[in-house]
Amino acid sequence: MRLVVFGLTVSSSWGNGHATLWRGLIRALTAAGHEVVFFERDVPYYAEERDLTDLGERAELVLYPDWQAVLPRARAAIRRADVAMVTSYCPDGPAASDLILDLAPPVSVFYDLDTPVTLARLGAGDWPAYLPPQGLGDFDWVLSYTGGGALDALRERLGARRVAPLYGHVDPAQHRPGAATEAFRGDLSYLGTYAADRQPAVEALFVEPARRRPQHRFVLGGSGYGADFPWADNIFFVKHLPPPDHPAFFASSRLTLNVTRADMAAMGHCPSGRLFEAAACGTPVVSDWWQGLDAFFEPGSEILIARGSDDVVAALDLSDAEVARIAAAARERALTEHSSARRAKELVELVRAGPGARSEAAERNVACGA
Repeated sequence: MRLVVFGLTVSSSWGNGHATLWRGLIRALTAAGHEVVFFERDVPYYAEERDLTDLGERAELVLYPDWQAVLPRARAAIRRADVAMVTSYCPDGPAASDLILDLAPPVSVFYDLDTPVTLARLGAGDWPAYLPPQGLGDFDWVLSYTGGGALDALRERLGARRVAPLYGHVDPAQHRPGAATEAFRGDLSYLGTYAADRQPAVEALFVEPARRRPQHRFVLGGSGYGADFPWADNIFFVKHLPPPDHPAFFASSRLTLNVTRADMAAMGHCPSGRLFEAAACGTPVVSDWWQGLDAFFEPGSEILIARGSDDVVAALDLSDAEVARIAAAARERALTEHSSARRAKELVELVRAGPGARSEAAERNVACGA
């Protein structure tokens, strides 16, 4: 299978969650014998933080300055493709969608990796710039990073005909247990880009526990945090962490925190990639609660749930044996059900299904109540 993708970025993991997901998915697809061409507009803020330029064998990264400059190459790639895909936040999303639909490859796909944001903006009367003006009804498949009611909303609001979830995942070759480092050492870590809508939960589940436990060390990693963040003496900051440093970051913490973006939490059935990454690295996760989380990890045995500061403090008091047990169970679940190879298989199985067919992935989604 030859897959052509017009996306946000795969070359830079700075300030976005798309790149790490695409790297794992591309590695899994090419390992299975498929070919991938990824088109990415070369913008300054990603160019300055570029941490990948070579996608390996059977994969090609096309960096281009503007749509007109890349149009001949894009046209040629689509004509050779078995599957042509546009993703959310692709800066040339409408133009790429029009080109794909005009050339009519065997399978056309729109993959929304930001479904809660898309639906929230539509609900506010704001049409996202990455969507084609006619909606998504002309695509053979619309894939969603989010399951549950989001799938129905994509049909009702954007006219999608065939919808299926393609959830987050982890590449075990990149995220695995590693050696701890003193620079990242902590009792509780949190890795995430600053987001205003996520800040109240970060303060309740990270900052407040740090205040209550001044003898413990808390480590915050990510970009966008400024002097106005409510720092404490026992909160240590690590600026933007590229994916190769994630295993060491997680391994250096006894526990790590997951805090979900507000739109994602409200929609439910939208697991952050951090859940799978930390689990694959053998670090137990303390997470805020959202509907559908228990379809991905079993609360209490594979993941710890925090609805407030007290729950985080209680997690810090767990025995080493209990923490290790939860970490082992979560890692096994992540490698079995949430690997990049598993998602690549789901994607291939889905796009090869005939019109109107239900994929194995879609059936699993219904079975777990998503």
